[in-house]
Amino acid sequence: MADAKIQAFFDEPTNTVSYLVWDPATLRGVVIDPVLDFDPASGVVDDGSVNEMLRAAMEQGIAIEWILETHVHADHLSGAPLIKARTGARIAIGEHVREVQNIFRPIFGAEDVKAEGGDFDRLLKDGDRLEVGGLAIDVLYTPGHTPACVSYKIGDAVFVGDTLFMPDYGTARTDFPGGDARLLYRSIHKLLSLPAETRLFMCHDYKAPGRDRYAWEATVGDQRLANKHIHDGVSEDEFVAMRLERDKGLSTPRLLIPSIQVNMRAGRLPPAETSGVRYLRIPVKLREGLPASDLG
Repeated sequence: MADAKIQAFFDEPTNTVSYLVWDPATLRGVVIDPVLDFDPASGVVDDGSVNEMLRAAMEQGIAIEWILETHVHADHLSGAPLIKARTGARIAIGEHVREVQNIFRPIFGAEDVKAEGGDFDRLLKDGDRLEVGGLAIDVLYTPGHTPACVSYKIGDAVFVGDTLFMPDYGTARTDFPGGDARLLYRSIHKLLSLPAETRLFMCHDYKAPGRDRYAWEATVGDQRLANKHIHDGVSEDEFVAMRLERDKGLSTPRLLIPSIQVNMRAGRLPPAETSGVRYLRIPVKLREGLPASDLG
């Protein structure tokens, strides 16, 4: 199988890393975790990040065949539908996205979400393989952050989504509905059982204290030696206790509510109302003891 070429695109407003990955021999490739620009204050969506990726692909003559999502993101909106519309590429995600949709469909009254993950072109199982040009893309089921997380192994590179961050930052939160710290520990060890020289590509970087540059690539060996949460010698019980305690102090992601609504639809916006306007819903929670009747 061919060695992949990889180009990263960093979106600083959401700290997200997206990837263009291709076979240099056939110039056929994929996009992983693309970003749709969104301003929550104004409600404006834009295609700047998508255009940057498509421009890079066009300049190098790359035909994009798949858009691969590692999970239903809670911190940015997916640019997958725009790339699909402009290239004909298909959108894929892990098959357990159906569990995420079942959790959030009633919360947001999203009755238009298609049954059985039908908003996506393909649901991927653990061990599935996609072939793009000379590239073999193997699917690894890596739940814990969400029930539907997958990683993509392409040669000696693995795109790990929100399982791991850079060694000096640690690991992903597990306090979203369906998250599980024990599953995350086991998923990470599945990744860390790969050869030490395997390159791991992160979906986010938050520039840990003391580091002045963003970074998103580390090896399995780097993570096993130095990951602050899960280096060699950290037991499952120790990790779970740390992760649960740390999650208690984390704030809600800024784009959680719009991101979940859009991304569980494969990046599709909610349908327009009769006015022609599309709306994102915000569930309202009352403080315990506050009577709803007082609010109308």
